[in-house]
Amino acid sequence: MLDTHAPPRHAVWLPIFAGLCASLVSIGLARFAYTPLIPSLIQAHWFSANDVVYLGAANLVGYLIGALIGRPIAQRTSNRTALRIMMVAVTLAFFACGFPLSVVWFFAWRLLSGIAGGAIMVLVAATVLPHVPAARRGLASGAIFLGIGLGIAGSGTLVPPLLSLGLQQTWFGLGLLAVVLTAASWFAWPSGTLHEDTPPSDSAAATPSGVYLLFAQYAFMAAGLVPAMVFLVDYVARGLGAGAHIGAMIWVMYGLGSIVGPVTYGFLADKLGARLSIRVVLVVQAIAVGALPFAGSLTGLAVLAVILGSFPPGIVPLALARVHELLPNHHQQQVAWSRATVSFATFQALSGFAYSALFNVSGGQHALLFMIAAGAIVVALALEPGMRLLNRRPSDAVPTHTLIAAGNLK
Repeated sequence: MLDTHAPPRHAVWLPIFAGLCASLVSIGLARFAYTPLIPSLIQAHWFSANDVVYLGAANLVGYLIGALIGRPIAQRTSNRTALRIMMVAVTLAFFACGFPLSVVWFFAWRLLSGIAGGAIMVLVAATVLPHVPAARRGLASGAIFLGIGLGIAGSGTLVPPLLSLGLQQTWFGLGLLAVVLTAASWFAWPSGTLHEDTPPSDSAAATPSGVYLLFAQYAFMAAGLVPAMVFLVDYVARGLGAGAHIGAMIWVMYGLGSIVGPVTYGFLADKLGARLSIRVVLVVQAIAVGALPFAGSLTGLAVLAVILGSFPPGIVPLALARVHELLPNHHQQQVAWSRATVSFATFQALSGFAYSALFNVSGGQHALLFMIAAGAIVVALALEPGMRLLNRRPSDAVPTHTLIAAGNLK
């Protein structure tokens, strides 16, 4: 069983700080700092426009691979060792990307950074949260994944000044920041794992249907967040004809939302419960992304950008909190969170390719992508009542724990 003794306060925030550093380096910077570098990579003739898109996809593919292999790596070493290795790998990738030796070279390092990001996403919460009091885990997970939001915001504020020094210097600057964050978090990781519950022998009976519902919801959330995350700046700059400067301003607002999102959503999970919080967030996000094509002013776009920016990093602590609500056993939580991350990564990668293809086929219709994204979020919202409707049967014939997991009882 997990240790119920309250740890010293410094022993709680140090692992949280390490988790924040890990999410900032491996996802916040490694993935999102690439977006503002795309024009410079093309203009500097490092790679062609087609190659740049291909290289961007390498990180998403790597993320899926990392989500699959993260736990096996940790089982062969330890969570702390695996997390340290992955942060070092991302750091090396930043420096390696400063040398455009070939497309294959660059692809390999972008792939490695994605693998590290996926592995860290699977392992970081399982490493840190057992050391946090149960009542504060929603807020703590929000703080851990705040690093993603800081990376999104930093991609709009840190990268442009670095680019004034040169493209290679920008990669080296990001690498130097990764070195600092890796070193700062090196000794902040928990020195050991708390005792975990023995995995149940009957895993099928021990997995509530609500967990599979969460996997499906999380997948559709991934499909719903991609268009705004990828095409928002282009929509403002070219689709609305507002220009690159206004597009950059809107991206900064998106970054502001990404900073606020994780902690806010984690706080909601602590106060309202993850299940209700997910419902509320999905309703708000569906309205926001569906309203993008109809935003008639810069102010309206800015407000929508803040709301939409809160979604990609914010749903992570919400989904994690829902896993903890459904599964009391620590081993089950780890397995479920790993599978949820794989589900998210798979749909995110597939959606990225599908939306890009649809964008090209439709002649650059941003509104079509946003409406499809809103539909995906509505599907995620409708899955729970749909599941209850399909599985409706007399309560006395169904075990109580199954009804609770499926949402038929509270």
